[in-house]
Amino acid sequence: MTPPPLPPTPPAEPHDLVGIGIGPFNLSLAALAHPLGLATAFYDQKPAFHWHPGLLIEGTTLQVPYLADLVTLADPTNPWSFLNYQRHTDRLYPFYFAERLHIQRTEYDAYCRWVSDHLPGLHFGHRVDAVRHDPHDNLFHIDVTRTGTDGGATAPGRATARNIVLGTGTVPHIPDPLKPLADAPAVPVIHSSDYLRHRELLLGAGHITVVGSGQSGAEIFLDLLRHRPHGRERLHWLTRTEAFAPMEYSKLGLEHFTPDYTRYFHHLPEATRDQLLPRQWQLHKAVDHTTLAAIHDELYHHTLHGGWPDATLTPGVDVRTAGRAAVHRIELHLEHTQQGTRSRHTTDAVVLATGYREKPVEQLLGDLAPHIGRDTAGRPLVDAHHRLALDPHTVPPGRHIYVQNAERHTHGVGTPDLGLGAWRSATILNDLTGTTPYPQPTRTAFTTFGLPMTTHSPPTTHERPKNPPPVPRTTPRLPMKN
Repeated sequence: MTPPPLPPTPPAEPHDLVGIGIGPFNLSLAALAHPLGLATAFYDQKPAFHWHPGLLIEGTTLQVPYLADLVTLADPTNPWSFLNYQRHTDRLYPFYFAERLHIQRTEYDAYCRWVSDHLPGLHFGHRVDAVRHDPHDNLFHIDVTRTGTDGGATAPGRATARNIVLGTGTVPHIPDPLKPLADAPAVPVIHSSDYLRHRELLLGAGHITVVGSGQSGAEIFLDLLRHRPHGRERLHWLTRTEAFAPMEYSKLGLEHFTPDYTRYFHHLPEATRDQLLPRQWQLHKAVDHTTLAAIHDELYHHTLHGGWPDATLTPGVDVRTAGRAAVHRIELHLEHTQQGTRSRHTTDAVVLATGYREKPVEQLLGDLAPHIGRDTAGRPLVDAHHRLALDPHTVPPGRHIYVQNAERHTHGVGTPDLGLGAWRSATILNDLTGTTPYPQPTRTAFTTFGLPMTTHSPPTTHERPKNPPPVPRTTPRLPMKN
């Protein structure tokens, strides 16, 4: 049955905000916008919400506490919280007795799907084709196509909005030497994002190589290790990093994922930010220490009946080139970055745990793209309110394009972190409404990042910061900024 056409929004009733993409971050924004009375609509091409389905490996957990849900760190009383989800699914007491601070990924996915199934204003199965700004009505016009179950276009439509937020997420990164093989059907070269769909094929391969030492690579290597025969594991784990290093989880180290650090990073010079980000890889690209411990325990378990497991773990290795060694085999040309030595490595399957890259915001913006402010590297400028810097002669003040998870170069390592999602959504909504429906804390870290511009005496121990008044739960519709 063909779905009815998407009715266009009447020009007299534009949306206050249209979101493009419905991942956790735009879902957070929609959930926090819901009680404010704003006219919003969010679109996503996928038929339903799914959060990294290829990596929902049994037993894997979030790397952030459950309080980093869609809304709690901005508004603990919001009805779309994880605890309210537990109450509505009659699991609150079992969760209480489970005493889990870090929930399983499958549970987080189920929570987000519960929100997406019940929160109004979300439109799955709708592809956004283009975004334009009309100078006559000073509105954004969004061309939307409803898609069928097979992904084909079925009905065009259009929405209008005063403001837009881009939450189109990231795409799997495949290193250049392996791109030809990843596109070839005869050999299994699979990105980690698609791991579960190919898991049985991989387990049946003679020899498997995992490339990449982040959390995904570690979890996949552990899963394969647990399900390969003892003594005949035939696994190889390669990474460019100098070690299979643990993630920085010290409590003061985690303060790099606070609004305080984000604001500090945003005010640094561009060249300083670019130098700093690669040095912070252990804050977000390393491996949870419990996963590393589980890998070591599993390797040790495989030695109980004598001999070492047939599993090789080699850090400091770069894949220079790759090709077919036979019809169904893969040859990787490797270089050790410290030794300077080179070798060839033959395997039957490769899993690329090589991370993700941000989608260029220009892909959707069309004619607006030339009017976005750029830094010296050609990247979009994003201000402290997560707005793209737009030419005011093209898009007058009061109309904004916000971005989610596309500003790591301006806002730092916390950009893709779930723990800052609710804070960023609250920041966007405070700016969009020109009021403060979600008061922001004045301080979020014990660490003082940077030196103060002026010298002053610290407050006495008896002085306490004044807390802002609580936000009423029945928040009226808020006036929009002009």
